[in-house]
Amino acid sequence: MSRRVGYRWLVAGYRDLLRTPGVARMIAAQLVARFPNGMMSLAILMHVEQQTGSYGEAGLVLAATSVGQAIAGPVTSRWMGAWGMRRVLSLTLAVCVLSVLGLALLPLNLPGYMALGMVAGLSTPPVQSAVRTIYPKLVNSSQLTPLFSLDASLQEIIWIVAPVVITLVSTGIGTVQGLLLVATILVGGGAWFILSPEVGRVRIPRSRRAFGRVVLKPPVLLATVIGFLLIGACSAVEVGVVSTFGHGGLEAGLVLAVFSVGSLVGGLGLGHIPIGPWAMARRLTIVAVGLVLTMVSLNVFWLGGTLFAAGIGIAPALAVLFAITTASVKFSETAEAFGWAGTGQLIGAAAGSAVAGFLIDHGGPQGAYLAAALFAIAGVIVAVVFVKAFPDLRHRDPSPYPDTETLSIPTV
Repeated sequence: MSRRVGYRWLVAGYRDLLRTPGVARMIAAQLVARFPNGMMSLAILMHVEQQTGSYGEAGLVLAATSVGQAIAGPVTSRWMGAWGMRRVLSLTLAVCVLSVLGLALLPLNLPGYMALGMVAGLSTPPVQSAVRTIYPKLVNSSQLTPLFSLDASLQEIIWIVAPVVITLVSTGIGTVQGLLLVATILVGGGAWFILSPEVGRVRIPRSRRAFGRVVLKPPVLLATVIGFLLIGACSAVEVGVVSTFGHGGLEAGLVLAVFSVGSLVGGLGLGHIPIGPWAMARRLTIVAVGLVLTMVSLNVFWLGGTLFAAGIGIAPALAVLFAITTASVKFSETAEAFGWAGTGQLIGAAAGSAVAGFLIDHGGPQGAYLAAALFAIAGVIVAVVFVKAFPDLRHRDPSPYPDTETLSIPTV
């Protein structure tokens, strides 16, 4: 009976959260606006490979795109405090769409593809930083941690659906059409998000600190480092699964989907739990144990089960990252702080893929799972060693510190 009551309480909590004015719209709009993030890499990879006949050249273009995204994260996020959310989002969206269209339609050589890929990365709209800056202005203190958890959980939809969609379009119709689809969703999703009333009503005050100073705050630095390690582990898993079952194997897609479903389940199930200093270590331990177990066997059912178990800790860990970042900075610094955290995750994705690829070359697919486990274990060690630097949010509002000049939607 107690389990049934707990389940009903959990469902009721999320239902009340989604009924809060603006919350459901913001969640839906940002998911659609960020949906191309799960499509762009594959779309560029398949298009450039088809045009040049070289996966190596396609990889260089992807690297240029990733470098652009890593550089842009904290920069464009900080710009939102100086110029306003809508201006920065509109400008970056326009440049990004034009860059993707250029990749799709222009007859380019490798330097041309790399240049446009870099511009597309640099102009990726900072939707993630924007929406996580808006969230604390939509809900009360008791709802913010569940909202971050719900956000982290639902973003798994992007990584489950988007790669499948772009693969079907690019292989079934054409790679040009695949990139045009990316551009179309960028326009539609970006416009929906930018025109949402909440984006117009929330103004981020101009930060008075020097650029980059916010990342030196211990909780923000921890969020950046642990995000690097966590996403590095996830990226290594993706490389390992593809290596195990092959690019065209149905098993690879199913196993990666199960991994994401585990994260979705974990985020929804654990999202209501208050966040204390040990929350990160506990949640990363779930990830680490599941990834260590993947090395026992490469059987599809074993990998699916262990990755589902590992996934249960991912969205809850990301929710901790979001909450400690928000609770540790002034409102004027939240966007830049999330920008740095995003850059850490992008670098982690590149590092995880690189390490996994190296170990696969020298020891087979199990090397990728070893890399993933090592990244996750390193995350647990960091969380334990620096546990005193994590804010205790069990009896505290995780909203950012207010700026005296802040104008925003009143918190309910």
